[in-house]
Amino acid sequence: MDYISTRGSAPALNFEGVTLAGLASDGGLYIPREFPRFTAEEIAAMAGLPYAELAVRVMKPFVGDSLTEQTLRDLCQRAYGRFSHEAVTPLKQFDEHNWLLELFHGPTLAFKDVALQLLGRLFEEFLSRSEDRLTIVGATSGDTGSAAIDAVAGRDRVDIFMLHPKGRVSDVQRRQMTTVLAPNVHNIAIDGSFDDAQAMVKRMFGDTNMTGRFHISAVNSINWARLMAQVVYYFAAALQLGAPARKVAFSVPTGNFGDVFAGYVAAKMGLPIEQLIVATNVNDILHRALSDGDYSAGTVTPTAAPSMDIQVSSNFERLLFDCGGRDGAAMAEQMRGFESSRAMRLTNAQREGAAGLFTSIRADQSDMAQAMQWASEKCGEIIDPHTAIGLHAARASELPRSIPVVTLATAHPAKFPDAVERATGVRPSLPNRVGDLFEREERYSELPGDYDSVAEYVAEHATPSV
Repeated sequence: MDYISTRGSAPALNFEGVTLAGLASDGGLYIPREFPRFTAEEIAAMAGLPYAELAVRVMKPFVGDSLTEQTLRDLCQRAYGRFSHEAVTPLKQFDEHNWLLELFHGPTLAFKDVALQLLGRLFEEFLSRSEDRLTIVGATSGDTGSAAIDAVAGRDRVDIFMLHPKGRVSDVQRRQMTTVLAPNVHNIAIDGSFDDAQAMVKRMFGDTNMTGRFHISAVNSINWARLMAQVVYYFAAALQLGAPARKVAFSVPTGNFGDVFAGYVAAKMGLPIEQLIVATNVNDILHRALSDGDYSAGTVTPTAAPSMDIQVSSNFERLLFDCGGRDGAAMAEQMRGFESSRAMRLTNAQREGAAGLFTSIRADQSDMAQAMQWASEKCGEIIDPHTAIGLHAARASELPRSIPVVTLATAHPAKFPDAVERATGVRPSLPNRVGDLFEREERYSELPGDYDSVAEYVAEHATPSV
């Protein structure tokens, strides 16, 4: 298995190479040269497996020769052994048509843990084979930062620098990052939006002054290994609902498109997915792109679902590349145009390719609140604002009642207590394992929203690679 860049000119790499690289050297994102595919019989044989073993079955084709099967198994067992629920990603029923896939039972209470607990161990495994060091630079709209920091805090030969938009994440989200005081952890609050922070991260990967001194890598979903790990829970949910004999649909609250692209990968691997519903909030660039081909970035509107307050969805490039004929040169030209004008039209091939599996629904604040109220009053479930946007989209879909719709529950409701309480009258409590969060010391730096300030800070605090 090797991986190619969506922009065509970076060298192909194996799984170890793309894991440590993160972003491709030409600015593109790595994607498998071809997607592995399971037969219906092979998928059926996965039913009933423990989550860690299912992860091995699903991910082994992507890993190739970079890890033995037993090493991959050991890494998965250690990663998912830290989850508070034996099922890792348990499935709950709302009603006869709607289901909830709980992805927040990891150490930082968000779906990012499912991938990042494994990614931290992959970094450690691959770095142990050399004397190299890794400088992880990431941007977070809320949950990626805490999950990534938890995964690598205190690990040898890794420094992590996590940027978040000052004042635009919840208090719980911020504290889950800034109360980790390990010496290799550096939190940076920047003036600006998540899109500003993400643009700085991408620029650093192309800055030879930085890449010449430091081995820079990514933990955002631009890193293929992280996205790969998210494919597993689509298989887990679908198998419980009757796959491969029965089709399943998924509603995915998304901003950066990584979580829902993992569902696309699962479908390419043979999982019978009827539809992927892209649920957006009022920052609706993905809804506009999928519904009428308009991929143009506007101004970010802060909402009660901050992890979705994004106007540039990095992983969308992977879908456009795959649906548009896998022409790296054309993709590079299209993205150059977008990066200069912040607007582009999808090609007919891209729109038609996406339409075969994707639909999209936009939710405003009222839609979100009503979904939280319905889940609480009719089903006895308290859900967070992001999950509520996914549930609104699931209930608004026009799928046949015979096809179950699974909403991905991306975060524990206690991460957003104010929004949940406003909608439901219930103030969710943090689980005991993080119950002292507001008593812990915080540590972070505040920087202006310009690239030079951030690059200078990273260069001053990171350890150069060998």
